Amino acid sequence: KVPEIQTRDQYEGAMSSEKENFDLSGPLHLTCVDWTNVDHRRSVAACLVQGVYILERDRQDNRQGSQALAPSWWEFFQFRLHTQLVDDADHSIFGAIYEFIPASNCNHLKNGSPHFVIAFRGTLTKGDAFVRDFQLDVHVIRNGLHQTSRFEIAMQAVRNTVAEFGNLNNIWLAGHSLGASMAMLAGKTMAKTGVLLEAFLFNPPFFSAPIERIKDKKVKLGIRIAGSFLAAGLAVALKARHQQRNLIEDPFVALSEWVPCLFVHPGDHICSEYLGYFEHRRKMEEIGAGGIERLATQNSIGGLIMTAMGKESEDPLHLIPSANLVVNLVPAQDFKQAHGIHQWWRPDLNLQSKVYNYR
Repeated sequence: KVPEIQTRDQYEGAMSSEKENFDLSGPLHLTCVDWTNVDHRRSVAACLVQGVYILERDRQDNRQGSQALAPSWWEFFQFRLHTQLVDDADHSIFGAIYEFIPASNCNHLKNGSPHFVIAFRGTLTKGDAFVRDFQLDVHVIRNGLHQTSRFEIAMQAVRNTVAEFGNLNNIWLAGHSLGASMAMLAGKTMAKTGVLLEAFLFNPPFFSAPIERIKDKKVKLGIRIAGSFLAAGLAVALKARHQQRNLIEDPFVALSEWVPCLFVHPGDHICSEYLGYFEHRRKMEEIGAGGIERLATQNSIGGLIMTAMGKESEDPLHLIPSANLVVNLVPAQDFKQAHGIHQWWRPDLNLQSKVYNYR
């Protein structure tokens, strides 16, 4: 008998379906969630984001009924799918609103559980959603995500959920990669109005010069210090020209009470700059330059130059005043693993967590 030779496409397809199957790739150890446990909360939030990915894959592959793989990713944790969020451009599913329906035998662990979770997936590299997702990625890089119809749909869903159900402590935002950008922008938008939503942002993009990848710590520190002085100088100059508009401080300070959870892997160059962004602020405080850094940290040099030229420039999405930064220190085999959503529900993670509050 001649053994069957599996092609690369067949092999990759099998691997993809395995990752989409909750029974093969999900955190089966979480049979009853303790909502006071930060690891449980992180794992559930990540799985709900994965559920959005699989919803779109089910749609693309026409998997319905018992063939659908997505429902297990939320039903295992006693959630039901409340609403699918569909892009008006390509009709792909990019988000979902989940409602928590706790089982009676887990009611004693319900404290701290969300009532609703609004989750957004990242870019799909396969299928007919890729083109639209890639366009959104470009908008993130150009700080134009707020101008897209997908974000308008997402923002309306967030506002409606908050308006209808009111208890802000029970509404979560969650997203991965591009979806983390969506959730971050939605969270920032709500925070500016005084509405602070708990947020779980997995591998959130931070697009800037890859300073964090420089090995020499002195060179890296020197570049960051020079950038801080340049950004602060430009900001002061612009503030002097626009005294009545108060462009520098108020919007950033208004966000300082919002503390989203950022989940970052050092091997993921898409989000690893957050490590340097927050740690540099601490070092500048230590050397007595905290005032300069507080001014620099809320501005990008590119945005300041655009403003100086008389062109409107939206604040870069990744600039946030406060965060709970959670770093996965388990080495990744490659970029795909470092950027993947699956890492965030593994029970054997080596995590380092630190809260940065903007003062």
